[in-house]
Amino acid sequence: MIHLFFQRQDRKGTALLAPVGLSLALALAIAVNTPAPASAARGPGEISDVADQVVDAVVNISATTTEQVRSFKAPGDSQNTPFDDLFDDFFNRKRQGQGGDIPPQPRMRKSNSLGSGFVTDPSGVVVTNNHVVGEATDIEVIFTDGSKLKAEVVGKDPKIDLAVLRVKPDKPLKAVKFGDSEKMRIGQWVMAVGNPFGLGGSVTAGIISARHRNIDSGSYDDYLQTDAAINRGNSGGPLFNLEGEVIGINTAILSPTGGSIGIGFAIPSNLARPALDQLTQFGEVRRGWLGVQIQNVDESIAETLGLGKARGALVAGVDDRGPAKPAGIKKGDVIVKFNGDDVKESRDLPRMVAATAVGKLVEVVVIRDGKETPINVTLGRLQDDKVAALTPPQNDTTALKKALGLDLSPLTDDLRRRYNIKDGVKGAVITGVDPNSTAADKRLQPGDVIVEIGQQPVSSPSDVAKLLDNLKKDGKKSALLYVANAQGDMRYVALAME
Repeated sequence: MIHLFFQRQDRKGTALLAPVGLSLALALAIAVNTPAPASAARGPGEISDVADQVVDAVVNISATTTEQVRSFKAPGDSQNTPFDDLFDDFFNRKRQGQGGDIPPQPRMRKSNSLGSGFVTDPSGVVVTNNHVVGEATDIEVIFTDGSKLKAEVVGKDPKIDLAVLRVKPDKPLKAVKFGDSEKMRIGQWVMAVGNPFGLGGSVTAGIISARHRNIDSGSYDDYLQTDAAINRGNSGGPLFNLEGEVIGINTAILSPTGGSIGIGFAIPSNLARPALDQLTQFGEVRRGWLGVQIQNVDESIAETLGLGKARGALVAGVDDRGPAKPAGIKKGDVIVKFNGDDVKESRDLPRMVAATAVGKLVEVVVIRDGKETPINVTLGRLQDDKVAALTPPQNDTTALKKALGLDLSPLTDDLRRRYNIKDGVKGAVITGVDPNSTAADKRLQPGDVIVEIGQQPVSSPSDVAKLLDNLKKDGKKSALLYVANAQGDMRYVALAME
């Protein structure tokens, strides 16, 4: 197993890492670097000029967290020392000697971490990663000349791992500007500046290895990948293009050891800038909300819906409280454009919606009945208990190859109780699945309920058989099933027919 590390480091050099497991196959896949043509990449000889321009704007972040130490040692708790019991006995005897009426005082300890950041406004605005500052009670910004300033947190956003700090300098600070991350091409030179291993300002160079990387760290993954060396302590530091513009914020590495192996990830500037602007203005990020449940469109679903090729985001459900429902978006629609941008796959949509201003009127283009239909939607505001565009179905499936291996029954009260099926769910219930069938491979299981076929409601096995026969007579090669699990979570399954 190779791990993904979000980096922090304490003053003793002990890594405080939050690993996210990643398979070796995926690790090898994302390690492939695709070089750009020689004419598209400028040589590394210009790195020194860029470093001269920007290095004074890059800072070290020292964050101190004060936390209470428990007075007991839980099994397997490595945070307490072998002497904790002795200290507890000593202080208990002391309290008893003073009358026993003095309540135990909590013991506190401090932990320190080091990271990187950079100045974006000469008046004292500093950007870093959220995980660098965490819940720190004392934050110090250290500049290249050795000067130090206390910092306060303006705002933090754990969803894309960003934080904005403010310091109060005596004179204007050296600041850097953001560039356009969408203009970066695979193979172009970049430069990372930061505080690796607590050594202070350090410069490394490399290329853009890939764009739009999804590393399964959240709903808004859209990372730049680089082979510029990023090590512990580089988190929160900038990734520059050769114009001295920040096109990424270094946040994670893929490594079996915690050190750089040439696979690092940066938050693209185009994703970070709207969030940073809101953090600076409001102290929080106010994301747009569409209020739909979506799933991927695979080749079978695309064929069933007449899309030509797999694209867009299939609407599997519409939130009754969300802005999509009154606007006219329906389940079964495929969203192919949002606010003028193509939705190539379902994971694109949450990021697009979240980056759009709350209350903005946007055009959403859906494919319904084989035709593109534009729909105007005024976005709501995403709350913590919602997701910008979707709540993924719990049992995401791909298309079935044939309608075999299923036992169906009308949904009686006895079966509803047996499978603990939610009251609002109606349809034909699956009571058995042949373990050797394609249905089993595609995760259909007893207790799932077929609600619709071809957007026509069903209530019994005979309804299912009749609708499948009608589709075959019409020359259809597959049917689109709308399936609910016992909890009422809905999903589409494209079912190929013999």
